[in-house]
Amino acid sequence: MNRCFIFGALSVLALPEMPTENDLVIAADKGVLTTEKLNIVPDFIIGDFDSLGFVPKGKNVITLSVRKDDTDVGFAVKTAVNKGYRDFVIYGCVGGNLSHTLANLQIAKDLCESGCSVKLYGGKEIITLLSDDEVYFDAKKQGRVSVLSLSDESIGVTIEGLSYTLRDAVLKSSVPLGVSNEFIGCESRISVENGCLAIIEEN
Repeated sequence: MNRCFIFGALSVLALPEMPTENDLVIAADKGVLTTEKLNIVPDFIIGDFDSLGFVPKGKNVITLSVRKDDTDVGFAVKTAVNKGYRDFVIYGCVGGNLSHTLANLQIAKDLCESGCSVKLYGGKEIITLLSDDEVYFDAKKQGRVSVLSLSDESIGVTIEGLSYTLRDAVLKSSVPLGVSNEFIGCESRISVENGCLAIIEEN
C-alpha cells in the first residue's frame, strides 16, 4: 500500500520524505499554501478554511463546517483510512499551537494503535509513533532523542545504543523518564512490547 502525506497549517521549508505520484496527498486547511510553495498538487484539500481565510476552488476541495467534532487533520486522516491507507507522513502539525500539537499526537496515537505507521515532521523535530514494535537507527544519527509513553503504561521498553539505556522497563505517561536521551554514534534500537511510544528526534 502506498503512503498518505498530510500537510497541516504550519510552514514546511523542506521535505525529508517526498511523496511519489502513487501516494495520496491531502492539504488540511492552510496546508494548501505549503503544497503550493512546494509545487505539490494535492489529491484533496480539506478544511473549514478558517485559518486560510478563503475557500479554495476545485473539484478536489472538501469544505467542512467550522462547528464540528473533529479537526481538519483528523478529518483528513479518516478520509485516508477509509480509502485503505495505513502508512502516514504528516507535515506541519506539531510545534505550533500547543492544543493542536497535542490533538495531532492523539490522532497519531489512535492511528498507531490501529496498526498504522505514523511519522510527524515539525520545524525542529521528527516524531515517530511506535506501538508493540521496534525501530532501529543507524550510527550516523545525531542529536537528542526522547522516548515518551503515550499510553498510561508502556510495558517491555528496551533502549539500546543511546546515551541512556533501558531493558524491559515500564514507562508511564505521568513520568517523563525517557526525555532528553542522545545518539552517540552507535546503531541503536528502541522497542516496546505493549503500549504506544512517541520517539521524538530533535536537531
